[in-house]
Amino acid sequence: MALLPCAPMFISDFDYSLPENLIAQYPTSERRASRLLDVRDSLYDRQFADLPGLLRPHDLLVFNDTRVIRARLHARKETGGRAEILIERLQSENTALAQVRASKSPRPGSKLVFEDGVAAIIEGREGEFFLLAFSVAVMPYLEKHGEVPLPPYLNRPAEMADDERYQTVYAKDPGAVAAPTAGLHFDEAMLEETLAAGVRHAYVTLHVGAGTFQALRHEDIVANRLHGERVQVDQACCDAVGQAREEGGRVIAVGTTSVRALESAARGGKLEPFMGETDLFILPGYEFRTIDAMLTNFHLPQSSLLMLVAAFAGTERVLRAYEHAVREQYRFFSYGDAMFLTPHVRT
Repeated sequence: MALLPCAPMFISDFDYSLPENLIAQYPTSERRASRLLDVRDSLYDRQFADLPGLLRPHDLLVFNDTRVIRARLHARKETGGRAEILIERLQSENTALAQVRASKSPRPGSKLVFEDGVAAIIEGREGEFFLLAFSVAVMPYLEKHGEVPLPPYLNRPAEMADDERYQTVYAKDPGAVAAPTAGLHFDEAMLEETLAAGVRHAYVTLHVGAGTFQALRHEDIVANRLHGERVQVDQACCDAVGQAREEGGRVIAVGTTSVRALESAARGGKLEPFMGETDLFILPGYEFRTIDAMLTNFHLPQSSLLMLVAAFAGTERVLRAYEHAVREQYRFFSYGDAMFLTPHVRT
């Protein structure tokens, strides 16, 4: 669901030029070794290790504790052609929705066969996804035979190190097919440092889907729709937000997925426990109900995530920050550097 902006907006309004060499293909040697662009009225080049100094006692960091599953599989069609499968979500123990990439789109009733003889029958379609019925339980099979589903802009196959680094240290609830990347910068020591600074932690769960990497199709932004993603915001998180507010602290979302989870749980006007699907599409003009600051990575040009960030911090200010980041050779996207953003004050 897109919340309508006050004036027409177009995808091209959220474009920027990015040299390919700034797309980080690998993570930094240590999680905290990334850079941090502090975006306020002015721009400040920092290191992510400086984050505790930007926080205040009684602030609340809200993390997305989803866990990335080994969602990518390789198979052959009955005709012998190759197929790549990216699981979007499990529907039951033996069924899943998935993207299937092959030279020709497979038809309902056709079979995909994996190297060990396990098979999946295509039972139908739901929009861009295929419904697959596996001959075995899906999750244990993925854990043993699946690959880490690296984003398409990482021009390499998954490696052993990605099992650890494309996962937050606090990941708990399996179900995502893409990492909540702002959280990748935190190591255990950084979590402890923020707690020692008087900052509290809370957790939401949003299982990031493959749709997060799909381009928006319509130039008129409000004509686009986002894929639904599963969200859980519990009472403990709601209480922590309320306590931060009472004590004068800020609610700081770690990543756009934490923002969408919190704002989805507050769509009734106030933050309440929520479990279900969200297709919330946050655009400039949106009135945020739950957050006071945001940590996020740099996002793809013309993407819904860049639009969310612009809605929070101001389109012109965000695009200026991106121009600065390109000029200063920041690293972009999932394994790239981070931004700390305060809200845009509308006049």
